[in-house]
Amino acid sequence: MSDPTPQEVRDFIAAGLPCTHLDVEGDGRHFFATIVSAEFEGLSRVRRHQRVYAALGERMREQIHALSMKTLTPAEHQA
Repeated sequence: MSDPTPQEVRDFIAAGLPCTHLDVEGDGRHFFATIVSAEFEGLSRVRRHQRVYAALGERMREQIHALSMKTLTPAEHQA
């Protein structure tokens, strides 16, 4: 199984979480994502991250070795 590209990780997240902004950078093993979604409204940072992990599902365990993320609501992203 080959390492995913940043675009593939972006697509995986977008398929499971409606985002208004989504940017993913990385080298195939370690990724950094900036994710803006209205679904984060009222959620703690931990719950937001859990929501992203849920969107990634098994890929988080099998293909993506490290994912750092900044999770924002649309209002936080505008500020």
